[in-house]
Amino acid sequence: MNAFIDQPKRILLLLRLGIWVSEKVTGKTMLPARILAWYPKAAIGSGVLESLVAHQDGHLDQRMLKLVRMAVSFATACPFCIDMNSNEYAVVGILEAEVLALRGMIELESVPSFSLLEKLAIQYARLISQTPLKFHPDFIELIKSNFTEREMVILAATAAQVNYWARLIQALGIPPAGFGEE
Repeated sequence: MNAFIDQPKRILLLLRLGIWVSEKVTGKTMLPARILAWYPKAAIGSGVLESLVAHQDGHLDQRMLKLVRMAVSFATACPFCIDMNSNEYAVVGILEAEVLALRGMIELESVPSFSLLEKLAIQYARLISQTPLKFHPDFIELIKSNFTEREMVILAATAAQVNYWARLIQALGIPPAGFGEE
């Protein structure tokens, strides 16, 4: 499966350097970065956005942020995002039953290994990924009583970042990179 468009034949040196770094880190051909080279401003902005992703902060550990990324990837039905964000989920302690819940195949509440904070973060990520956005005041109060303001911003930014990539990647028809094929 190919993307809707090919990457440009000539890529600016600065962008080639950024692509090289991203491919070195991931070990994969990063077609999104290559195709974004058609519009360098989008490529640079997207690269900056990606470089500032949260990996851990306070109660928001790697596991919780991966759960959020995976929840958004499934909510937006983005094959590339699912492939990338679900890669090596077991490394951060995510169980098969938890993946089924993130995929919506079983109820979130039926998985006892999720903590209350994880369930709230997943629900928040799913709400952020809906169109139109609708937040019930009771749910927001629950989020506010369990997360700090900083944590709320990190959760929202993490979910929004995956939504950005999901929409962009799907709009360009970019197929999965094969992260799960290792």
